[in-house]
Amino acid sequence: MNKTKIALVSGAAKGIGYAIAERLISDGFFVILIDIDDTGGKTAEEKLGKDHSIFKHCNIDNEEAVNTLFDSIMTEYGHLDVLVNNAGILRDRMIHKMTFEDFKKVIHVNLAGTWLMCRAAARMMRAQKSGRIINISSRAWLGNLGQSNYSASKAGIIGLTRVLALELGPHHVLVNAVAPGLIDTPLTQKLSEEVKEKLIKAQPTREMGCPEDIANAVSFLADNNTQFLTGQTIYVDGGKSIGAGL
Repeated sequence: MNKTKIALVSGAAKGIGYAIAERLISDGFFVILIDIDDTGGKTAEEKLGKDHSIFKHCNIDNEEAVNTLFDSIMTEYGHLDVLVNNAGILRDRMIHKMTFEDFKKVIHVNLAGTWLMCRAAARMMRAQKSGRIINISSRAWLGNLGQSNYSASKAGIIGLTRVLALELGPHHVLVNAVAPGLIDTPLTQKLSEEVKEKLIKAQPTREMGCPEDIANAVSFLADNNTQFLTGQTIYVDGGKSIGAGL
């Protein structure tokens, strides 16, 4: 059986997902890059190196696609050491203007998609009696204006993380979450300077974080030296979680 440490990162084409993949490769993992962005995924694979990574297209909110993905991982590698559920979408709008379709889509991708990935990984990791699942939630689960769909989906991920820690703990599988705050990503770079300035001023640290800050937390949770830690949420948000939302 292949003894190489194998990690899977969803939403790995850019931003936080790419930074996580890059860090895990530096930690000695071979990383399976998952995304629906074929161009971005293949570019990420080229940049990270085909000796250290492989890109696979997958819609995480499609049950058949997720099951096929994990079947291929079992066939090709025989095991999975770390799953990082990072993929997610936004459809921000105040609730009185939000469509039901936008609410359902965010819940389906962010929460149901994460659940599908966790279920497939849980089946593998229970059998091999080892593994780590790291779910990327968000500080937004505490509440953000205009994000009733996104905040609900990220709150669901934290609840899911806690349940899976209970279910999988007896099988030596650790399940934790990371909750990013305001991070400098392609998404936040699209915000107006006025909005960015307002968000930064609301931060205790008066600055944005970077994708590498999230990658550092994931690296810690994925490390074999990190034991006896499961069902927890690590906030990487410059202290914003200890204050009220905007």
